[in-house]
Amino acid sequence: MAEDKSPPRMSLTMGPLLFNWPIGEWSDFYARLADEAPVDTVHIGEVVCSKRLPFYLDAVPGAVERLRRAGKTVVFSTLALITLPRERRDSADIVHNTECEVEVNDIAALAHLTEGQTFRTGPYINVYNESTLRFLARLGASCVCLPPELPIDTVDVLGNMARSLRMGCEVWSFGRIPLAMSGRCYHARIAGLTKDSCQFICARDRDGLTVDTVDGAHFLAINGVQTLSHTYCNMIGDAERLLRAGVTALRLSPQSCDMIAVSRAFRDRLDGKTGAEEAMRRIGEICGDAPFSNGFLFGKAGAEMISGRNSA
Repeated sequence: MAEDKSPPRMSLTMGPLLFNWPIGEWSDFYARLADEAPVDTVHIGEVVCSKRLPFYLDAVPGAVERLRRAGKTVVFSTLALITLPRERRDSADIVHNTECEVEVNDIAALAHLTEGQTFRTGPYINVYNESTLRFLARLGASCVCLPPELPIDTVDVLGNMARSLRMGCEVWSFGRIPLAMSGRCYHARIAGLTKDSCQFICARDRDGLTVDTVDGAHFLAINGVQTLSHTYCNMIGDAERLLRAGVTALRLSPQSCDMIAVSRAFRDRLDGKTGAEEAMRRIGEICGDAPFSNGFLFGKAGAEMISGRNSA
């Protein structure tokens, strides 16, 4: 029998919802992912603010069951910045009690893993070099989502090393880019509130609150304690280059646009059903006026959008 030399199939991951959506919208979103989205892995869990989790915690088991019935791999993502004893206990409970594989987003959560327990790492863990990748592999990491600011040369090194270590390697490929986490809540401060009495003001902004420069130019977005890019990362035109770099999955981060349509556009591009230009056009139609960027991948300013002919 002839050896199959076709390239490996790149999978799609839907990352955890970063924003504070009402419980009804939260439930509808995961139901649609289960029934309609051509994604292979779905992340559930609170990454940004531990105060949000109780609002939808009771709905998590039903969402997990529905996603699994649809053939999705479900991963529970942990908090990206653990600052309180309560948050440390919550992270321990998640790691010990969930039936899903866990994605660690704060290195402190590694202390709660049992010997031999596999896990994933999210983009908030600084995997910048081969030594870190080997260290995580020894601990039992099955997959890493690389920090979104890495250039393609570094992705190439880490992606191909991950392949040699039999680990998955994801790259942040759609959605506002996470840039920083803080102990203070920006949303609350803008409204004249404190973090402890925030009144969940972040729920007013389904994609985060745009921050402008003093000259009135759109600059960043805030999401509670999190700082995000104003632009939406969009790697749909760079999939072939990422595949050559050893990347096994592209991560889509939920926004209020039609994420089912976004996932279909990415899947069609990965399957060769559409070219890069057609895929970009489709994403543009889905997202309306949202500005796109992929500058980090090419060693440029993160907010830039580098076209295929200029990316070499």
